[in-house]
Amino acid sequence: MATLTPRVVLVHRRTEYAELLERHGTAGQAAFFLASRGRDLAGVRERDAAVTAARQAALAAVPADWRRGEVERSDLDRFLFAPDDLIVCVGQDGLVANVAKYLDGQPVIGVDPEPGRNPGILVRHAVGELAGLLRAAAGAARGPVPAVPGQDHGGPAVHTATMVEAVSDDGQRLLALNEIYVGHPSHQTARYQLAAPDHAGTLHTERQASSGVLVGTGTGCSGWCRSVWQQRSSHLPLPTPDTAGLVWFVREAWPSPSTSTNLVEGLLPAPARIEVRAESERLIVFGDGIETDTITLTWGQRLSVGVAARRLRLL
Repeated sequence: MATLTPRVVLVHRRTEYAELLERHGTAGQAAFFLASRGRDLAGVRERDAAVTAARQAALAAVPADWRRGEVERSDLDRFLFAPDDLIVCVGQDGLVANVAKYLDGQPVIGVDPEPGRNPGILVRHAVGELAGLLRAAAGAARGPVPAVPGQDHGGPAVHTATMVEAVSDDGQRLLALNEIYVGHPSHQTARYQLAAPDHAGTLHTERQASSGVLVGTGTGCSGWCRSVWQQRSSHLPLPTPDTAGLVWFVREAWPSPSTSTNLVEGLLPAPARIEVRAESERLIVFGDGIETDTITLTWGQRLSVGVAARRLRLL
């Protein structure tokens, strides 16, 4: 039987210009809408042109005899990735985080369509590097993910990044590359019981009322988690993307006769986990800011959060 050629799946998200055209129908109407808010359509079109050009160049870099697919970010939950796919993300760093939860070891190449505008933490490559990266990735054996995150041995340089998972007591499961949030679906106070280990591994339990619990990876410590860490002048040593551990924060814990504020932050090395027991009628759990993909907890349900077995493999 003939060996199938590699399949490259290009992941992208719609640009602001495309969303404006969908909403307003014409470029003229979009320009009028932006002008009423003190913005100019020219800059939006320039960004759209840059991203479109990068997508076209990325597709052109795929060898003609290889298979290819393309998926928009909003369709990721309906797209079937094959175990031997090569994933190319053309967009911002967040796009890599969006796709990571749907993968199981497939290597990812992040392409920055607007160098200098994005931080480039996950989209590390210019589109001109893609052809060589694809050849190198396809020529290397797809070995197992190392037991300890870091750099793979052999083949192109592939780094693994720790991911976080949340599992509810009724079997719902959620993966994220940056962070998982547990809280009330609106701006109301979340009420729950938190169980978390200290630095010696001793488990402590506390009833809390807060704005929610945030559990993040080293990758996530460049975003939301770092913001919380800086705001409270925390002395916790934040993990790095390849650290086999997490960091957690309780946001705006409120003391009362029935709730305390002693457990508000900590490190969570693998395989330790924290547990949240809902004491509100409804709590939601989402990852990487995607509120359309959630776990819902009702009164008395339990949620366990810790290091995921899966890791992102990033070229």
